[in-house]
Amino acid sequence: MALYVGAFDPITLGHLDIIRRSCKLFDKVIVGVVDQLDKQPLFTVEERVRQIHQVIQGFANVEVKSIDDILIEATQGQHVYVLIRGLRSVTDFEQEFQISAINKKLAVSTETVLMMAAPQYRFVSSTLVREVAAAGGCVKGLVPLAVEKALLAKFKGRVPRAIPTG
Repeated sequence: MALYVGAFDPITLGHLDIIRRSCKLFDKVIVGVVDQLDKQPLFTVEERVRQIHQVIQGFANVEVKSIDDILIEATQGQHVYVLIRGLRSVTDFEQEFQISAINKKLAVSTETVLMMAAPQYRFVSSTLVREVAAAGGCVKGLVPLAVEKALLAKFKGRVPRAIPTG
C-alpha cells in the first residue's frame, strides 16, 4: 500500500497523472489531503477531498482521506510502507530529498518513491493554477473539469482569458 500526500489545493492534471501511474505500481494508493497551516488554502480540506473523489472515479484501488497526523505517523497507522512524491524540477528534488531523509530516520521501514512529472505537466503547480484562475485566466488543460468548474465558482465574475502559448 502506498500513500500520496499533498495539499492538492487544487488537484491538477499532474497530480492525477501521478495517481494514475501509482495505481499501476501498487495494489492500493491512498491520496492523503493535508491542510498546510503555513498557507491560506483556496479550498477547505473537505472541498479538496470531494474534488479528488470526483476525479478518481474509475480508479478501483484509490482511497482519499484527509490526514491531520504527522505524515510518518499516518503511514504507520495505515500500514503504509511507501510514500509517493511527485517531482517537477531539480528544486523539487532538493526538498523531497530532505523530507525523505527525515522520514527514513523516523520510520526505517518506510520508503519514498519519487516519480517524475510527465513532461506536459512539469510546469503545472497548484499555486500557478490558483494565480491564473484568480486573474481570470483559463485553467483548461491544467486541472480536471470538475476542478475547473470549482475554480470558476470561487472566482465568479471574472472573465477567463486564454493562456498565451508559444
